[in-house]
Amino acid sequence: MRPRILTPIATLVAATLMAGPALAHSAGHEANGFMHGLAHPVFGPDHLLAMLAVGLWSGFVLPRRVWAGALSFMAAMAAGAALSWAGIGFAFVETVIVASVVAFGLLTLLSHRGQARAVTATSLGAIALFATAHGHAHATEAAGNALAYLAGFLISTALLHGVGIVLAQAIAARPAVQRSIGAGIAASGLLLMFG
Repeated sequence: MRPRILTPIATLVAATLMAGPALAHSAGHEANGFMHGLAHPVFGPDHLLAMLAVGLWSGFVLPRRVWAGALSFMAAMAAGAALSWAGIGFAFVETVIVASVVAFGLLTLLSHRGQARAVTATSLGAIALFATAHGHAHATEAAGNALAYLAGFLISTALLHGVGIVLAQAIAARPAVQRSIGAGIAASGLLLMFG
C-alpha cells in the first residue's frame, strides 16, 4: 500500500476505534452560531463517522456523480431542520442517528461500482432518510443564531463528505480496504448503540 494512502486510512481507523457510547446531543452541548455548527460534526463521533461513510459510499459507487450522496444527505438534513423548526417531532431521533452509522458502514462495506441502479437509488433514499434525523436533531438543539449554526453544520458536513470521497478514490482499486473500512464504521455504530 502506498504511504500517501496509509495516513487517511490510519486516521479513519483511529477515529473508529475511539468512538465511544457518548452521543453528540448531550445536555449542555453548545449549539449556537456558525463556529459551533462548523465544529459539531467533527467532535460528535456519530456524525463524523456517518458523514465520512456517505462520502466513501459516493466515491466507491458513483465515480461520475460523486457528489450525489453528499447532496442528498445535505438537502435532507436541511429538510429535517425545517421539520424541527415547524414543530414536527421525530420519534427516536437519537436511535436513528446512531443507526445511520451502522447503515452507512454497511453501505460502504457492501456497495460497489456497477451495482444495480435500483440498489443505488434505494441507498440514496436511505441516506436521505437518515440525514433527516441528523438535521432534525441539530435544529432542535440549536440556540441563538440557528441559521448560522445550520450553515456551519452544512459546510462541515460537506467537507467531511469530501474527505470520504477523496479517500474512496484513493483506495478504489483495493476492495479489501473498502470492506475493512465499511466493517469498522458499522462496528463503531454498534458500539455507539450498545457500548
